[in-house]
Amino acid sequence: MGDDLTAVVERVRESVEGVIEGKPEVVRLSLTVLLAEGHLLIEDVPGVGKTMLAKALARSIDCSVRRIQFTPDLLPSDITGVSIWDQQRRDFEFKPGAIFAQVVIGDEINRASPKTQSALLESMEERQVTIDGTTYELPSPFMVVATQNPVEMEGTYPLPEAQRDRFMARVSVGYPSAEAELQMLDVHGGVSPLEDLQPVAHAHEILKLIEAVRGVHVAEPVRRYAVDLVGATRTHPDLRLGASPRATLHLLRAAKASAALSGREYALPDDVQALAPAVLAHRLLPTAQAQLNRRTAEQVVEEILQRTPVPAAPQQSGFGGLGRTAPAYPQQPPRRL
Repeated sequence: MGDDLTAVVERVRESVEGVIEGKPEVVRLSLTVLLAEGHLLIEDVPGVGKTMLAKALARSIDCSVRRIQFTPDLLPSDITGVSIWDQQRRDFEFKPGAIFAQVVIGDEINRASPKTQSALLESMEERQVTIDGTTYELPSPFMVVATQNPVEMEGTYPLPEAQRDRFMARVSVGYPSAEAELQMLDVHGGVSPLEDLQPVAHAHEILKLIEAVRGVHVAEPVRRYAVDLVGATRTHPDLRLGASPRATLHLLRAAKASAALSGREYALPDDVQALAPAVLAHRLLPTAQAQLNRRTAEQVVEEILQRTPVPAAPQQSGFGGLGRTAPAYPQQPPRRL
């Protein structure tokens, strides 16, 4: 990315981190998903800042933002919109729903019924909504940032597999450290920092960033490495449902965005390794025996990462056609995002 685009990313990152203290890796993953044209699922217990993270990311960008509070009585038409009869025109008029925004915040998405959750499927994958036979295009950039409570919580419905598969990554905010929590008391004890948060980037700048990420080069060994990782989930004995080809595509796009955020014009196995747990784990379904043995999808992904050979660094110069020598791939597993 150019210096101007790098400055835009830094402004957005600093803006979000000013609200979410002590969680730089969570903020980085959120920006990675945004630049990779994906959707983000934030899952954790109540009160750790899931909605605040979603709002901070949305408010840092000067674009249209809509928030949907998912409840058991929410209807699909509340999300997509509805055609209403206009007495004066003697015709139906379409009233757009909350999905018609550039950043859509779905709060507690798993409190709505599966029927209502399914209203998001077309918009998240094809970036369009079809109502009464008419297709309406959604604005660009378009991102759904959804929060959900763990399925063990009261009054929640598990997300359908097709719904989970459309989220590029799942992140858990987690409890803050003692120091970050003390700082939070100072910052949030009076006025919420969200009230003073101003946009630091325009939508057209985000589109330029997305275009730059599309141009990041991914060498054939790195692509094959991503395919091998996803393929291993489909044959693992502890999983009854592996990751889909869409997961492979999401993993590749996220790796390209991560490389761009690191100032590189090419992706490395580091990027794939670091993002694999966040991109793959929420799509996997453990077997009944694995659940009895308390084996989580995250543990299975970590095991696959340990078993899958990392491609060797190419020796020739001009890696990725960029006219430079490729850096050596690290021998130690990279820090997880």
